[in-house]
Amino acid sequence: MKRSEEAGYRDYVTTRMEVMRRTAYLLCRDWHLADDLVSITIGKLYRHWPRARRVAHLDAYVRRILVRTWLDEKARAWRREEPAETLPEPAVLPADDVIERLGLLELLDALPPRRRAAVVLRYYCDLSIEETAEILECSTGTVKSQTARGLDSLRALVAASRN
Repeated sequence: MKRSEEAGYRDYVTTRMEVMRRTAYLLCRDWHLADDLVSITIGKLYRHWPRARRVAHLDAYVRRILVRTWLDEKARAWRREEPAETLPEPAVLPADDVIERLGLLELLDALPPRRRAAVVLRYYCDLSIEETAEILECSTGTVKSQTARGLDSLRALVAASRN
């Protein structure tokens, strides 16, 4: 890669790093894994930067790399963790707005990976159905059904938690 191209790459990555991190966290719910996903994503972007910088929607291109990387990691058996029987120490209860946010993240965690990706891309990243379909490499109908089912699942989980 030429120096001029490398400067453009560096500028892009430094300005978009926090957005990539937050999106990755919403997908995986683990800051360490989110950092790993972002690291892998920017490594892939670096390798393809001369081609990537010419695409019409670079953010969408990078988001697609990030989501596909997460889905690939999710499919790996060694990444699956077994929950512990007990926590090492009791947690301190956070403020109400933090509790709501944590509750939402736990609800998102209950969704299967593709549904979670569809919900995050549509409602957090505010992407269109077509953009989401392109990232997930599926039809627009699949995005609609995955999003609808994901939202239905979230509503059912919220209703069940209130009872």
